[in-house]
Amino acid sequence: MNNSHDESAVSTATPQAGAVGVVDGRAARWQSHREERRRELIKAARKAVHKLGSDSSMEDIASAAGTSKSVFYRYFGDKAGLQQAMGEVVLGQMQRRMQEAAQQAQTPREGLLAMVSAYLQMAESSPNVYAFITRLSPGEASAQDAIAASGALGNFFEQITGMIATPMREYLGDHHESVIVYWPTAAIGLVRNAGEMWLGSPADSAKPDQATMAGQITDWLCLGIAPALKTTT
Repeated sequence: MNNSHDESAVSTATPQAGAVGVVDGRAARWQSHREERRRELIKAARKAVHKLGSDSSMEDIASAAGTSKSVFYRYFGDKAGLQQAMGEVVLGQMQRRMQEAAQQAQTPREGLLAMVSAYLQMAESSPNVYAFITRLSPGEASAQDAIAASGALGNFFEQITGMIATPMREYLGDHHESVIVYWPTAAIGLVRNAGEMWLGSPADSAKPDQATMAGQITDWLCLGIAPALKTTT
């Protein structure tokens, strides 16, 4: 009798009377095993992409992980599924880092600066992984952008909206409520697009360092570009 187990196998045996608890226990253990295996594959894929580059194929990733690409397809469906799964993990870590940084802030601007800094630091720590989770795979036009699908960056800005809403209302007045409503979406686009352009720029004397870039983005979010355009008479 063959006692080997296949991850895709489903038992068709009819449970005997009184065996429901045993079957439920097995199902729970199997589900726990699958979740742990999925986490292991995401971790291995992240290491592979960090080393091999953002254009790594499923075959490249599987080979570096010491398994077959069919295993990755079984757990994630396709490359876009792997991108989204990895994006949820990486951006979740970004979100926690940004929240931790903001907790030490004394003012809304300090909190925003701390979170933008944490975002840039984590993106810069592995540009290959960041690019992998934020770009569509060639030929998969129907796939969603993993960074948008995960919602992690959006959740980050939703949370700081409450932090800055009160001082913004005091400064602008209630008749500018629309600014507070639309600002988070605009902020997400600004931080992401400016950050990714900075991340992809070649290292030279014209490229600002991470701290300077974080400060510039924060000023754009809080003050706009008007101060830089102001002229003296």
